[in-house]
Amino acid sequence: MRVIAGSRKGHTIAAPHGLDTRPTSDRVRESIFNLVGPVDGASALDLYAGSGALGIEALSRGARRAVFVERDVDAARTIERNLDRLRLTGARVVRGDALATLAQEAAAARKYDLVLVDPPYGMYPSLQSQLARLLPPVLGADGLLVVETDARVEPELPLTLRTSRRYGSVRVTLFEGMP
Repeated sequence: MRVIAGSRKGHTIAAPHGLDTRPTSDRVRESIFNLVGPVDGASALDLYAGSGALGIEALSRGARRAVFVERDVDAARTIERNLDRLRLTGARVVRGDALATLAQEAAAARKYDLVLVDPPYGMYPSLQSQLARLLPPVLGADGLLVVETDARVEPELPLTLRTSRRYGSVRVTLFEGMP
């Protein structure tokens, strides 16, 4: 994997070993950020971060800060190593459950301009109701939420749908925050 654009364009990103993490492909990441548009100065929240590829891409493209949430210890270490190797600043890695962290962020009234949600594909249907409750409070006014799922899944959240696109076996759905 490599960073697609921005200050770290072309640099490689390591992925955790094993089959538990499914990094977003370069092609899908590029498509996501083409849909999102400029992220200069944005604050990003990368849930189920895995290798951190989505949040790293946001930082490389000018996001001011990014919080990476990953439960798997090896994956979290990989994110930290990627951030160190790429010398990206403004990042924080949270080792913990994405829903619990999301609930804490909502309770603390923290807002994000860009929220990236990429859980293991098989988990999304069981997570959708909790995500529907927890995501809207953390999405800033005019913020964007990106949900990556299996292509057969169509996320339904209480936010304005901007677009939903299929890329092979992957679906990328964008929602808008309430102004």
